[in-house]
Amino acid sequence: MAKWGEGDPRWIVEERADATNVNNWHWTERDATNWSSEKLKELLVGLSVESDEGKCEVTEVTKVEGEASINNRKGKLIFFYEWNLKAKWKGTSASGIKYKGNIEVPNLSDENEMEDLDISVSLCKGEPDTPLFDLMKKEGSEKVRVALNSYLGLLKTEFTQGMILPTANGMTKQQTSQNKVKTDRTQVGFSIGSSSKAAPPATGVKIPTCKFSLRDTFLTSPEELYRVFLNQEMVQAFTHTAAVVEPEKGGKFRLLEGNVFGEFQELVPEEKIVMKWRYNTWPSEHYATVTLTFTDKGNETELKIECRAVPESEEDRTREGWQRYYCQAIKQTFGYGARLC
Repeated sequence: MAKWGEGDPRWIVEERADATNVNNWHWTERDATNWSSEKLKELLVGLSVESDEGKCEVTEVTKVEGEASINNRKGKLIFFYEWNLKAKWKGTSASGIKYKGNIEVPNLSDENEMEDLDISVSLCKGEPDTPLFDLMKKEGSEKVRVALNSYLGLLKTEFTQGMILPTANGMTKQQTSQNKVKTDRTQVGFSIGSSSKAAPPATGVKIPTCKFSLRDTFLTSPEELYRVFLNQEMVQAFTHTAAVVEPEKGGKFRLLEGNVFGEFQELVPEEKIVMKWRYNTWPSEHYATVTLTFTDKGNETELKIECRAVPESEEDRTREGWQRYYCQAIKQTFGYGARLC
């Protein structure tokens, strides 16, 4: 039994009135079902695709059956979700003829990869064949996949707000950081490039970190791929949300509704981008260093992503985030699809 002020600082009893479940070290759970149901409807309704043949649009989500929850165990977040979704779509041809159909997603769950997700598109009974059906099956289903990807990203960022570990005075790390910003803006809130080794304020706990690297190939030039990460309009296109991007050394970036932000530290045109990068749910002031290296491979570009000083408990989430919400989203948005290395 650890004594007061001794032992692993993640689980020692701090000076709190209740002295219960300090730092959420024991199992805690949050139900995300209602939030997820509303978020899925919000993301899907209004999705549209167009071609010379006409336009298709998701008009209604008719079934959201399932559940979702987040569990915190020893400082690591574990996500569970399982959904069966149904929606309606309508199409209007270039000549004004209207068509109706359905969409079904029976297996959106943490046990299935997004690439394996079954998205079934059909025409309503009695509707004649139309080129809009093919449009919805191909481009429409991909837009649905991107929207569901966005849901997973928001579940793992937006909905985790409030699960920040408490400090000795009973406040969350997020609250501590916000109060410090109010009293000294130059020390915390506006120092996005602060050291990635900084410990969370008021805890005295050193964060275990890790490093990993990813490689991917894109059917485009290094010049164009480099621009995708620095052009604000292009960033907004592949993230499907508003973004702020200052494409210069020392410039700040903020994307995915503020869930990801940081600062560009080094920019070598067509060759390398180095940035301080973080999720907003990480301990205050802690940043990973992310290096993007672009290599010309003839008719394609190899991208190497090196991530250092990532919180150990966030490795899987960060790796998945770069693969899905950067690499895959860029390919789907700009047509740079190539093999994953």
